[in-house]
Amino acid sequence: MALEIGSIVEGKVTGITKFGAFVALPEGKSGLVHISEIANTFVNDVAEHVQMGQAVKVRVLNVTPDGKINLSIKKAVDPPARPERRVSEPRPAPRAAEVMAEAVADGPSGNKEFEDRLKKFMQESDSRIADNRRYAEHKQRRRR
Repeated sequence: MALEIGSIVEGKVTGITKFGAFVALPEGKSGLVHISEIANTFVNDVAEHVQMGQAVKVRVLNVTPDGKINLSIKKAVDPPARPERRVSEPRPAPRAAEVMAEAVADGPSGNKEFEDRLKKFMQESDSRIADNRRYAEHKQRRRR
């Protein structure tokens, strides 16, 4: 039986590397499951998802002319079911006058403490910039 692209076969993990896992296939062939094709989630370490000697179902993705076989574990199984999204009840829209009153009272962020700290920081920053400019101008005048 020749391996066809898209077919699902069962194999055994024969090697684990940092970039994927090698799987022994029927008829003495072997292929590589790249780390990106191991699971539907992020895979940092291949050994956390497959073990040596483990039987796995794989889908044949590609067979190159030089005989290399690219495989996928995540495409051989059905994707996990997505959790149902809860539909929240619509909230009443705030009136524009209320929103503007809050924005004026607390500033654009809506947090008075943050706005006060930001205002103080900006004043100190402006003061330091002015001091640096005066110092630089004074140095330039002395050189002439």
